[in-house]
Amino acid sequence: MKKISFLITIFITTFITAQESSQNKSDFDFGNGVSLSFEDGDYNFSINGYIKPTYVYNEMTSIVDGGTINEFNRQFKSKNSVLEISGNAKKEKVSFSIRMDYSLSNPLLEAWVGYHPSKSVNVYFGQKNSFLNNREMIFNEDILQFTDRSLLSQNHTNSYGQEFGLFIETTFGEEFILSPKFAVTSGDGRNSFGEDSRDSDLGGVKFGARLDLYPFGNFSEGNEGSVDLVGEQKLIMELGFAYSKNIGTSHRTGNGHGDIMFYDADGNNNLPDYEKIFVDLLLKYKGFSFLAEYADAAASGLNQTYTDTFNLLIPQQISEYLVLGSSYNFQLGYIFQNDIGFDFRYEFSKPEFTNEINNSYENSILQDFENMSFGISKYFDNNNLKIQVGVSSIKYFYGDETTIAELVCQIRL
Repeated sequence: MKKISFLITIFITTFITAQESSQNKSDFDFGNGVSLSFEDGDYNFSINGYIKPTYVYNEMTSIVDGGTINEFNRQFKSKNSVLEISGNAKKEKVSFSIRMDYSLSNPLLEAWVGYHPSKSVNVYFGQKNSFLNNREMIFNEDILQFTDRSLLSQNHTNSYGQEFGLFIETTFGEEFILSPKFAVTSGDGRNSFGEDSRDSDLGGVKFGARLDLYPFGNFSEGNEGSVDLVGEQKLIMELGFAYSKNIGTSHRTGNGHGDIMFYDADGNNNLPDYEKIFVDLLLKYKGFSFLAEYADAAASGLNQTYTDTFNLLIPQQISEYLVLGSSYNFQLGYIFQNDIGFDFRYEFSKPEFTNEINNSYENSILQDFENMSFGISKYFDNNNLKIQVGVSSIKYFYGDETTIAELVCQIRL
């Protein structure tokens, strides 16, 4: 409570000061929050955020000992309650951002400082949304096409895309755009250093790169998500490739730490390396949009690895601890002139280890599944105010089925 009062005091003081000079300006814009500008725009500061009240109905059908068990679950919650504080100093070529989601037990999402030596080069240090994941994970939660992220995103990134480290983004060209990006991170995901000294970083670093190609130019301003809100008048395409290697992971997707532990013959920590590859394609044209994503994960460095002092890890057993295998996601959408959008998603997976009938290894984290989702969205002010309805049907090859229906209302201030 004291921290909130302190932030409010700073904000009010800054706001009053801004009114006292003709060079300073203040403004409120729905969707962009409160913004303050000093010295004719050389220094800028803004506060904004959004909330997503959500109703969720979940029906699960499980096959147990030859019988069928049905379970029902209903929830009413705020899926996201995000506050963002950001600013920049143009003369010094510096920017910063702090993003918090108070619907989470650990609310800090991002806290970084950026340096911008030129228009084509940006350097960031701190905790930031990583570009080493699939395209959908690069989008913030307020511009998602559906009521929730795809199973590809949930399985291969654990639904969080933030990491702590150094991020370098470059862009070259105007008509044909190349955007190479490079990152070195802690390899332990969001809040990777824990709450105190007893919850320390594990394993080595994670390094990776991403290359985005825009052969027909970039998307229009305000049209960054996977849907075509603007209605591109010419075909715009993005083709992306991402690769990362985590040197010693202790989390099933390499986005956390301390969840799993392995040992060598002497009882010392012996964490496996974890590699990911992502390929994505995004097309937009006159309200139509198409997103295709491919993800693949593999582990290495598993020779003479023990789960405890006496038990040697057998090859397929590693899939009980790490997400291994590939997933595919395809999303198609269209937005009418009345700002109502219809969306369809189809996705499936191919785990690395299979049994004798070519289905996934029964204890594998990544299971053989097929998912179809349908969504309807009404956009009142782009992504600032919208209502979404989504239904997903997930079928696993071992017989389990899950049906999820969601109603989401998003308000961005």
